[in-house]
Amino acid sequence: MDRRPRLAITLGDPCGIGPELLLRSLGMIESWADVVVVGPRAGADLLLGSPGRLVDWRWIDPPFPPPAGFEGTVSGLETRPLGGTRDPAGRAVWLDPTPGIGAADLTLGEGSSASGAATVEAIRAGAQLALSGVVDALVTLPMAKAAAHLAGHDIPGHTEFLQELAGSPLTRMAFVSPSLSVVLHTVHQSLRSVVEELDPEAVAETLAFAADRFIELTGKRDLRVALCALNPHAGENGAFGDEEAQLQEAIALAEATFMTFGDRVGGPYAEVPSPFRAGTAEVDGGLQDVQGLPAMEMAAPGLEVASSGQGLHPPRRHAPRFFGPLPSDSLFHRAAKGEFDLVVALYHDQGLIPVKVLEPERAVNLTLGLPFIRTSPDHGTAFDKAGRWISNPTNFLEAAALAVRLAGRAQGRPWQADVIRARS
Repeated sequence: MDRRPRLAITLGDPCGIGPELLLRSLGMIESWADVVVVGPRAGADLLLGSPGRLVDWRWIDPPFPPPAGFEGTVSGLETRPLGGTRDPAGRAVWLDPTPGIGAADLTLGEGSSASGAATVEAIRAGAQLALSGVVDALVTLPMAKAAAHLAGHDIPGHTEFLQELAGSPLTRMAFVSPSLSVVLHTVHQSLRSVVEELDPEAVAETLAFAADRFIELTGKRDLRVALCALNPHAGENGAFGDEEAQLQEAIALAEATFMTFGDRVGGPYAEVPSPFRAGTAEVDGGLQDVQGLPAMEMAAPGLEVASSGQGLHPPRRHAPRFFGPLPSDSLFHRAAKGEFDLVVALYHDQGLIPVKVLEPERAVNLTLGLPFIRTSPDHGTAFDKAGRWISNPTNFLEAAALAVRLAGRAQGRPWQADVIRARS
């Protein structure tokens, strides 16, 4: 009997909407995978007695063996929907790495040094579960960076902290959805610094690395990658700035990256960790994906993580095609219509505004460059909504579903998860 996938879900800031999203969604996620929740039990305790509560829960014995050697409190959680909803009940193992932080130390809807400390330690423990192979993927609920800073952790966000914990030399933040996939060149820095630090070689690295990893994910050897311009109308031939000349140089350097790495297995970034195995092969005249695993039909929503089809034969080398720099006011519309497979944005809001407008519920944050699969919903802690049970869990469910599908891809197992079908 094929084993079930196992997901670690970090609770995020316990004073935000993460705990109620977890409690509402656990039944559906458990229908896809075994779940290990990592975070303070106080996050659930804060919600006891909250008005409009949609879920009841109780602490039980762990439903399956917890990981050995964990230092903290180990419990089981059982949820039951209220109000006659059709959502299934759920169970999970709950690991609390900060049992000294209780509900009395936290205030619902307000980040603090205590909530920041609990958040960071949960991420640390969740990453260790993924690095050790105890879980097949990591899903992170949103953290409050200001609260983490109050706790003395000077980290810009999840991506950078996970890169540090994993010792990865290179990571990039990606957002994937049914209609649009975007990789950010820079993330949490000022817009002024993005312009002042613009460097063709750095942009070329993002372009080439993003292309390499999305070829790995999609199996599309002729991946079409579009680069956003920095200035309006792509600078209008220098009328509005000359940064586009640097971006044109970056595209040329990215193209050269794929021309010069030769036939080395794994592409130009083989030294950067990946949860997927490298290599190509043809089996029985059909297409095998770029990790050497049989092509699989994936669920309709979210990122397609494996190629399929008859009579398709990939070229021996990666051969992505780069376009741009293109004006971002029209580029995202063109990409959403299918003209491009991937967009590289130069700064945070340039990429995230169209993602959140076009795919507010289904875009998933995916970290490239880690040795394990990590996904996250594309929203924040929403302290103003915490405890009101009005937050939509769809984005979190999409993040969990993508993690299951990618984990199946990495393990060569037919693991499937589909939010739309599950809710129909």
